[in-house]
Amino acid sequence: MSPGPRNLITDVPGLVVGNASDAGLKSGVTVLTAEAPFTAAVDIRGGAPGTRESALLEPGRLVETVDALVLSGGSAFGLDAASGVMEELRARGRGFAVGDTRVPIVPAAILFDLLNGGAKDWAENPYPALGRAALRAAGEDFALGTAGAGTGATTATVKGGLGSASLALPGGATVGALVAVNAMGGVLVPGTRKFWAAPFEIGDEFGGLGAHPDPVPPFTARPMKPGPEEEPARANTTIAIVATDAGLDKAGAFRLAVAAHDGLARAIVPAHTPFDGDLVFGVSTGARPVEGPLEQMRLCHAAAVCLARAVARAVHAAAPERGDRMPCWSRLPD
Repeated sequence: MSPGPRNLITDVPGLVVGNASDAGLKSGVTVLTAEAPFTAAVDIRGGAPGTRESALLEPGRLVETVDALVLSGGSAFGLDAASGVMEELRARGRGFAVGDTRVPIVPAAILFDLLNGGAKDWAENPYPALGRAALRAAGEDFALGTAGAGTGATTATVKGGLGSASLALPGGATVGALVAVNAMGGVLVPGTRKFWAAPFEIGDEFGGLGAHPDPVPPFTARPMKPGPEEEPARANTTIAIVATDAGLDKAGAFRLAVAAHDGLARAIVPAHTPFDGDLVFGVSTGARPVEGPLEQMRLCHAAAVCLARAVARAVHAAAPERGDRMPCWSRLPD
């Protein structure tokens, strides 16, 4: 398997992604959408999630497809980014038909970036406008690193960010991942610039430094963000989307998301803590048939590999900005 032409989730045909950021706010929004509604599910593993419309994604609920997915900074304030996306989609005639009315279905997930040094003293919630702007910017190419929902993200030791990766499977299907990395844990082997995800790197997509050559004791350095009086800071959550053009129903999309969490655990140490709201949306555009359970297994494995790589690419691409409280990977000493 090899990456698609962009090495982005938009290598899955039909998907587009848009970012909107506010440098002063040190926060932003990322939106994934498509020309037609698509199947989606969600698997939540962290202890402190923030979501909108997540219950609707469970198998057996009335609505089978969604119009967009939103990843946002801003903690609970960021859930309003979905309102801006809904307004824009409604103006385009999109949404679940209820008589003469259309209701866009826009599940959302948020991360906590309120303590990252940005200006948070707004008079009016900025996230609906950021949601609209992100949707209007949606296309096949988009920025990684300090962009969109990853604008103000951090990890235990360095800045986080927005990451993406893809794989083209031998049978013709494509799998992609999109992630905003704002983890309590670390993405780097303690005391090094090497990524925990290094065994899954393709080429030099996040520096080509390779894996750490020696076994690493699990508690050799502080693995998590410090907080007041040595308590963990409540400033976390990694939120992600994995997608494929293979035809999956809600149950299949949920299984894709379940498997993809392995990618988070391979790339972030520790992951899924009580102070993170880690979650993964699973998406299927349904453009290709699934050729039996063996292919579904390959899709799930590819989703985990893509998500691990996307996490590392997010941190690798982060850019330094005025007022940062964490260093960028690119500025770490060799």
